[in-house]
Amino acid sequence: MSIEATRAGCHGTRREFLWETGAGFTGLALSSLLARDRFFASAQAAAIAPPSAYPLAAKLPHHPTKAKACIFLYMYGGPSQMDTFDYKPELQKRSGEELDIEIRRRSIQKQKILGSKRAFRQHGESGLWCSDALPHIARHMDELAVIKSLYADSFTHGSANLQMNTGRILQGFPSLGSWLGYGLGSFNDNLPAFVVMLDPRGGPIPGAANWASGFMPAAYQGTVFRSTGEPILALDGPSGVTRAMQRDTVDTLAALNGLHAADRAATSDLAARIASYELAFQLQSSAPELLDLSDEDDRTLAAYGLYDKHTDHPMAGGTQHALGIGPATFGRQCLVARRLVERGVRFVQIYSGGGHQQQNWDAHYGMEENLAIHCPEVDKPIGALLGDLKARGLLESTLVVWGGEFGRQPVSQHGDGRDHNPKGFTYWLAGGGVKKGVSYGETDDLGHEAVVNRHHIRDLHATILHLMGLEPEQLTYFYNGLAQKLTGVQPAHPISGVIA
Repeated sequence: MSIEATRAGCHGTRREFLWETGAGFTGLALSSLLARDRFFASAQAAAIAPPSAYPLAAKLPHHPTKAKACIFLYMYGGPSQMDTFDYKPELQKRSGEELDIEIRRRSIQKQKILGSKRAFRQHGESGLWCSDALPHIARHMDELAVIKSLYADSFTHGSANLQMNTGRILQGFPSLGSWLGYGLGSFNDNLPAFVVMLDPRGGPIPGAANWASGFMPAAYQGTVFRSTGEPILALDGPSGVTRAMQRDTVDTLAALNGLHAADRAATSDLAARIASYELAFQLQSSAPELLDLSDEDDRTLAAYGLYDKHTDHPMAGGTQHALGIGPATFGRQCLVARRLVERGVRFVQIYSGGGHQQQNWDAHYGMEENLAIHCPEVDKPIGALLGDLKARGLLESTLVVWGGEFGRQPVSQHGDGRDHNPKGFTYWLAGGGVKKGVSYGETDDLGHEAVVNRHHIRDLHATILHLMGLEPEQLTYFYNGLAQKLTGVQPAHPISGVIA
């Protein structure tokens, strides 16, 4: 069913009803009749904007909302909850003891408890806990809603990344940014609705599937801004071709493609191609202005860490110089993210960490070294982003999300490392209608498993959609015989405890 039909409160056509309720041989026979009647083509076409329309035109949300944009700060590799925001005195007390614990799915092993070496204290009026690994973020704890009781399904990076980004552990499904673009559109025709910025050390496993549009039109996929060199390749026009000449070429191509697409409404490729040509043309003028930080004052640049080329940390040692990049890179990305949401971009996702092991937050071979590398890279920029958004009056209209694909184990691996843990981990939200200074949910005494107010990550996705003005059960896209949803077929509910 199209989003427009859903919003109107109707229940679709009789054919859709029969298809969705058909089962067994009746369903097989019905599907044959519906296919002969071109039902599937018409259903797909209903979810696709006509070729002459801009697929990302701004749409009304399902309900009034404060959040107009979302910045997702993705700590690829899986940050350790018990070394950052989830303080566990019992973990410290029992450090060195052995216990039986599930390390991978149905793999129970005897392991040694590893206490955190970080110093924790409570901050602000809320008294929320934060470790000394993140002193800049700690100053903003009164703005955060810290969810400590999330769980997911996969112990491995590839499927866990996919589930966090698309709601499924398999490739081929639209990402969160694609769903937001589909449901809400964009406020700016000259910039993508969904922008991704990667760590220069590499991208997450399994790559572009994390920001792809899946079975939706290609116009909803994420646009990657490169970390080094030209942010967008091949954006400059050919030598000797004026902007007026390019305008004429783009208009001619759009007209020809529109004629060709007129009787091919069930195919999204042409509509997406027309939109991409127009967007590329507009980006020639909008991207340089967006990425030129010369109009930002020195105080702002310094706050984001753009002058801090290397991380100074006693634990970093030689590894830091080999793998660390300092806060300047992530700081520039955070500053660009602020400029993007100022200009109407709907969803911005920034990845911290790339490659393998200590190049990202995957701390198998040393928890302290991993924190020493990555926390200083993101701490100052994120603190500056939160403060900057608030000072500019943008925090209330911008939802900020922080977390990774899962958390870490409370036991040691390879000495002082920690293995993957999807059974209980932490995310925090800020701005955009989020309750301020709230700690929600709990893991057990060691931080291993969510035990109080447990929420699957589909509830996190439902919360993000709700804060952005979209109802998770109403945001659907008819594909392959189903009204597909980001949250899947199982019930999903926004986490009311973190919504103001």
